[in-house]
Amino acid sequence: MSRFKTWQLFAVCVLSWGTTWHVITYQLGHTTPEVGVALRFALASVLVLAVCALRGIPLRFAPRDHAVLALQGALMFGLSYVFVYHAERHLPSGLVAVGYSASPLVAGLGAQALFGQRVSLRFVGGGILGLMGVALIFWPEFGKAAAGIASTAHGAGSLGAAASVGVGAAFTVGAVLLSSSGSLSASRNRHRGLPFWPSMGFGMGYGALTTAAIALAMGHRFAPPALLSWWVSLVYLALAGSVLSFACYLTLQERLGPGPSGAIGVMTPLLALVVSIGFEGYRPGAITGVGVLLAVAGNVLMLRRGRVEQPPRIAGSSSTPATSPVRPAP
Repeated sequence: MSRFKTWQLFAVCVLSWGTTWHVITYQLGHTTPEVGVALRFALASVLVLAVCALRGIPLRFAPRDHAVLALQGALMFGLSYVFVYHAERHLPSGLVAVGYSASPLVAGLGAQALFGQRVSLRFVGGGILGLMGVALIFWPEFGKAAAGIASTAHGAGSLGAAASVGVGAAFTVGAVLLSSSGSLSASRNRHRGLPFWPSMGFGMGYGALTTAAIALAMGHRFAPPALLSWWVSLVYLALAGSVLSFACYLTLQERLGPGPSGAIGVMTPLLALVVSIGFEGYRPGAITGVGVLLAVAGNVLMLRRGRVEQPPRIAGSSSTPATSPVRPAP
C-alpha cells in the first residue's frame, strides 16, 4: 500500500466503507444475519491469514493470546455485525450508519474507565454534540412510529411499522455498545504487543465461528441463495469492506496519525446517508439535516489531533503503545 498516494488511500476507505452499509441490504432477506456475518468473516479471515502466510508473517500465538483474540473477534467481527444486519432490516442503512457515529464517544469513555486513558473536555463535548445530532436524525422516525401507534389505537393502521423503528434503533444502540467493547478489547491486545494483521485475521475467524455457532443453535441453515447479487455483495463486503479498507486505513494511520486519518469516520456516514437516499428511497427532512450537521461537527471535534492523551502503559504490555481505532463502518 505504500506506493499509493494518501488521497487514493483515503478515497478507497470512504468509498468502500461508505457503501458497505447499503451493500449489506443485498444480504438481507436471503440468509439470516447470523449466517451472512459468519460467511462474510470466514472468507475475510481466510484472505487475511493467507496474505500473512505469503508474506512470511508469523501466525503462531499462545493459547492465552487466542483467548483474548476470540473475545475481540466475537465482539468486533461477530455480535456487533449481527446487530448491524438486524438494524438494517428495520431502518434505512444511512440512519444506522449515522447512529454508529456515537461509537468514538462510547469507546473513549470506556478507555478512560478501564485503561486510565484520559479524554479531553473537547472530546466529551464533541461526543455529546454528536449524540444530539443522532437524536435529531432519529426523531422523525420515532415521530412516525408514535403516529403509527396512535392510529392503531384508534383502529387504523398497523403497529408493525411503528414497532419496527424502535427495534431498529435498539439494534443500532446494541451494535454501538458491542463494537465499542470490541475496540477496547483490540486496544488492549495491541498494547500487549499482538501484531495487527494476524490478530485481525484470527479475530475475524473467531467472529465467524461465534456467529456460526449462534446460527446453528437457532436452527438456521447455511444454504446460500443462487443469486448473483448476494454473492457479489458477500465478496465485496469481505474483500473491499473488511480487508482492503483496513489495509488502506492502517497505512493512513502510519502516515498521518490517528487524528487526520479519523476524518474517514466523518465522511463515511455522510456517504452512507447519500447512498441510502439514492438507492433505498429514504427522504430525510429538515430536522434530519440539522442532525447530520451536528453529528458531523461532533465527530470533527472528537477526531481532532490531541483529543486523547497518551494512555499509560498497561501491565504486561509492550512498551510501545499502538492505536486501535474505532471502526468507522461495518
